[in-house]
Amino acid sequence: MYFETFSQMKKQLGQLGKWLETAAAHAKAKSFDPNLYLGFRLAPDQLPFVKQVQIACDAAKLGASRLTGKAAPSHADTEQTLEELGARVRSTIEYLDTLTAKDFEGAATRVISNPRWEGKVMSGADNFLEHIVPNFYFHLTHSYALLRHNGVNLGKADYLGTLSLRAP
Repeated sequence: MYFETFSQMKKQLGQLGKWLETAAAHAKAKSFDPNLYLGFRLAPDQLPFVKQVQIACDAAKLGASRLTGKAAPSHADTEQTLEELGARVRSTIEYLDTLTAKDFEGAATRVISNPRWEGKVMSGADNFLEHIVPNFYFHLTHSYALLRHNGVNLGKADYLGTLSLRAP
């Protein structure tokens, strides 16, 4: 379950990379700086687009790292362009590509800690279901919504990506 879910996250991050390219093309067609997207928000108290993308990447890579015990790449959160965000997305995908199903053995019972949890811990299974998966999709979806709200021509097929359809 863990390996398959992170494989799906990897696919979704690939879609996010495509959204960034679509956003850049949209900005070019409308003659504005594509990097303006980085500061866009859906609400004044919401994190801006740049943070939504950073956190989606972090949720995937740090979640996988905590469940496998394998170090994740470090990102300084200094992206200032769509191209730099794209590089972060690609770096996260590259990290997820290094993981195998075997790496996730014992993930359910691994004790997970997080500095924000003030000394408390969770089991790997609880962390995966209650934090990693919902956190990843929350920030991924907000990234999509921010672009869509600002006129980028994205639809459900762009969110889902290619499906594994086959004849019966």
